[in-house]
Amino acid sequence: MNTVYSVKEAYYTLQGEGYHSGRPAVFLRFAGCNLWSGREQHRDEAVCKFCDTDFVGTDGRGGGKFESPQELAEHVDQLWPAGPNKYVVCTGGEPLLQLDTPLIEAFHDKGIEIAIESNGTIAAPAGIDWICISPKANAPVVQQTGNELKLVYPQKEKETAPEMFEDMEFEHFSLQPLEDDNWEENTWAAVRYCLENPNWRLSLQTHKYVGIP
Repeated sequence: MNTVYSVKEAYYTLQGEGYHSGRPAVFLRFAGCNLWSGREQHRDEAVCKFCDTDFVGTDGRGGGKFESPQELAEHVDQLWPAGPNKYVVCTGGEPLLQLDTPLIEAFHDKGIEIAIESNGTIAAPAGIDWICISPKANAPVVQQTGNELKLVYPQKEKETAPEMFEDMEFEHFSLQPLEDDNWEENTWAAVRYCLENPNWRLSLQTHKYVGIP
């Protein structure tokens, strides 16, 4: 039986945040998350309360239901312009609810490098080329190795203080200011933390500054 992949949206753009900020990529946003339903009436009871992303349904640009890994890999491949360095960022919601070994193999068969942006609560299957997690308060960090740990900052809970993650096996550690009513204050708090702790680097959502999706 083929797995059906539910995709909210898929489009060609520039990576807006983190270590690969500015890199051309196909963003593949899977529907669904294990820390929030995505519906406002459930936000107060969600584990992650500050998500700003619409990952409900399959009605976004380039979204839909895909009945095989080959069909979804072909869809992503067609979004990439002619040329090398094919790169897909699998995000969500939580991409590891759906990204599996057959889909990883189908992407690689197309010559597509794979990145994920995960909340870290699900172990990543082998074969992913770039693993970035963003831990959330009150959620277990199961995936404790990878390429980048990108932490929304500040979060109120002590278990999400940056120093709680520095012993994990990641190559890069990034702080991303929490976008809420205190966004400017949060940004300067992240700047100060990075200056005082140079193992961390500042991650800004540059796509929002530029005005691209």
